[in-house]
Amino acid sequence: MVWRRSVGSMAFVCMWAASQTVPPGTSNGEWSSYAGDLRNFHYSPLDQINANNFNRLEVAWRFKTDNLGNRPEYKLEATPLMIRGVLYATAGSRRAAIALDAATGELLWVHGESEGARGAAAPRQLSGRGLSYWADGNEERILYVTPGYRLVCLDAKTGMPIRSFGDNGSVDMKKFAVYGTGQPIDLVNGEIGLHATPAVTRSGVVLVGSAFREGGTPKTHNNTKGMVLAFDARTGKKLWQFNTIPRPGEFGNDTWLKESWAVNGNVGVWSQMAVDEELGLAYLPVETPSSDFYGGHRPGNNLFADSLVCVDLKTGERKWHYQLVHHSIWNMDIAAAPVLADLTVNGKPVKAVLESSKQAFLYAFDRVTGRPIWPIVEQPVEKGDVPGEWYSPTQPFPTRPAAFDHQGVTADNLIDFTPQLRAEALRLVSKFKLGPIFTPTVVSRAEGPIASFRSSGGMNWPGFSFDPETHIAYVPSFVSFPPVALLPPPSKEFSDIDYVEGFATTGVRYVSGPGENVGADAPQPAPRPAASERAGNSTTAGVGNNLNLTPEGLPLLKPPYGRITAINMDRGEFVWQIAHGDTPDYIRNHPALKGLNIPRTGQAGYVGVLVTKTLVIAADPQVTTAENRPRGAMLHAYNKDTGHEVGAVWMPAPQSGSPMTYMVHGKQYIVVPISGGNYSGEFLAFRLPE
Repeated sequence: MVWRRSVGSMAFVCMWAASQTVPPGTSNGEWSSYAGDLRNFHYSPLDQINANNFNRLEVAWRFKTDNLGNRPEYKLEATPLMIRGVLYATAGSRRAAIALDAATGELLWVHGESEGARGAAAPRQLSGRGLSYWADGNEERILYVTPGYRLVCLDAKTGMPIRSFGDNGSVDMKKFAVYGTGQPIDLVNGEIGLHATPAVTRSGVVLVGSAFREGGTPKTHNNTKGMVLAFDARTGKKLWQFNTIPRPGEFGNDTWLKESWAVNGNVGVWSQMAVDEELGLAYLPVETPSSDFYGGHRPGNNLFADSLVCVDLKTGERKWHYQLVHHSIWNMDIAAAPVLADLTVNGKPVKAVLESSKQAFLYAFDRVTGRPIWPIVEQPVEKGDVPGEWYSPTQPFPTRPAAFDHQGVTADNLIDFTPQLRAEALRLVSKFKLGPIFTPTVVSRAEGPIASFRSSGGMNWPGFSFDPETHIAYVPSFVSFPPVALLPPPSKEFSDIDYVEGFATTGVRYVSGPGENVGADAPQPAPRPAASERAGNSTTAGVGNNLNLTPEGLPLLKPPYGRITAINMDRGEFVWQIAHGDTPDYIRNHPALKGLNIPRTGQAGYVGVLVTKTLVIAADPQVTTAENRPRGAMLHAYNKDTGHEVGAVWMPAPQSGSPMTYMVHGKQYIVVPISGGNYSGEFLAFRLPE
């Protein structure tokens, strides 16, 4: 069943100049791709809004998404596009595609797919991150992926399906997904989806990745296998497929020891991809295999998991790859989009690809050859003792730039506002395994550590931004280190699996919250990782009981809890680093901190950053209160040369997607997706007063 509405079609059509294609990037005041362009800069040269007037911004229009679906959506992550006066986005709990007048926010058309049981079974639901635009001088099209993993093609002027594309306007991409040695998945309940937007080139190649349930909660390690698909934007014809778990005869298959490629899944590409059309290359950020925290079913380094892979845009053939984590057991998948930057290193021009990570490293490679721009050193890391696990003896460590946020949990980075709070923090972690990045997960035992910590912060899906004029990267990050442990199934009857020394060699379970201790291969629902409730600290960790890891209700680790770091990528050196986000209420008003001068702490949470000619713009990921303003979140502007805050405007809810900017009718607009808590999704557009 398809539902749609088209209004104002005559006025809408007048906005178009159908004979002109949209140039790449944002130089013309538009925003034609998720990150502004396929290089993923999140940059615009507009400067009508600047340090002198940012505080004068007013709400130009607002668009609530409550009725675009079967329920309000409290997690709006979409970033709109703006082409020729029309703003396009996905929104609502069923992921409708919408077109709005960019000057007024008026709804022009809406298209949605009601996918029934298939949509209800989707692993990645709600509005997703957005959609894509393509034009060839004659036609203009919108392409997006539904929750049920269909690639839909619409007429950008009307919102109507292009019936000549695929099967009557869409392609069922589940038909290409398999598990095991090549068995097709169920077209209704088979697990595969996507939040990211397709990467669509000017030549008409459409790249679509794949995503699954959160990696700590697989129904089985033998899950759907990841892939990247390429289609023709004109016809919907499949052009090629890249298998992220290599099949026999494909490069990398031998890194899955004991034929384990055949009984493992995931390894999707769930974030944004990057494309260099001049070089004819695409860059794929690949995630972890199933499951995130136990790899006993998959001995070996497991290519192309946790790798940046460069492929030929026309054929999908691998050109080069670099694995950022060998045999990942920490959920350190590549969550952020690659950024294609043209640098000057040691006086020489370098076509680079930059990749950031949850482990708070920023990796830099020559995007033609894959060689690191600065040395990346394989260093020995601690080996764990989980029965049946396989451990890589080394992991790669970039020598430049330096890490931009916390790495691991050690005594040095515990809270130290007061001696009493530090002593309490040390007491709380005394039964936990502390250590630097790549500290192995432990099996929870009464006589030993009951859990370790794993990074869920650093850099995540919003990615970072890059200024092509100054070659400075602006990297948002946050602190999140929830505890994680592995447990054996409670009895032989729990599942028919093998045992070694009383521990399961399959279905070893992790724990991150009370009542969530369910085996990966068990018939019960799978567990979920703990949420980061307070500045990177899980509020509880359960091994049969509740363990509070918040000293007197405060974060376990030192601030800043959220940061923005400016890094000169010609030199690999920090320019500045600031705490991003107002100090949360529960810290600012805490009785244990009364009378202390607590510097601005920043806030934990996913935040995308927008860079303009003079500003770095990002909003709070949490709500706070302050004198003379209601509870809400602030949209901050920083001088991009110094990091000094030059303005802030109030919003009713936190930023939940990445901001973007554009110019229409001589006015610059900034649009921020907001939602969270009990505030449902809304696109909020700002501009200067008339």
